[in-house]
Amino acid sequence: MLLGIVKGNAVCTMKYPGTQGLKLLVVQPVNKHLQPLGGLQVAADTVQAGEGDLCVMVRAREAALALPDKKFVPIDLALVGIVDELEVRSDESFKLTLQRGWNPYS
Repeated sequence: MLLGIVKGNAVCTMKYPGTQGLKLLVVQPVNKHLQPLGGLQVAADTVQAGEGDLCVMVRAREAALALPDKKFVPIDLALVGIVDELEVRSDESFKLTLQRGWNPYS
C-alpha cells in the first residue's frame, strides 16, 4: 500500500467503457514522513476524497478490484482509504523476535 496526498481533480473528455462516472484525482505519492516520492499521478477515487486529504492507495489488479459495482476495468491506481491519523515509530520500538510461548505465528 502507498500513501498519497490529493492535489486536485482530473477531467477526461473520453473514457474507457466502464469508467464513465468514475471520479479521477491527481495525487502526489509520499513516504511515511510525507515527503514527495516521484511525480504526480492520476488515481480512481473510491472513498470520496478531497483536495489535501492523505489517502491510502493500491496499485495494479488490487486497484481495479477496489472499484465498487464495476466489472474489471483498466485502472492502475485507486484510493481506498482516507488517513485520519498517522503515527511513525522508529524501528527500534518494535520487537521483531518471537517470544517463547503461544503466539499467533507458531
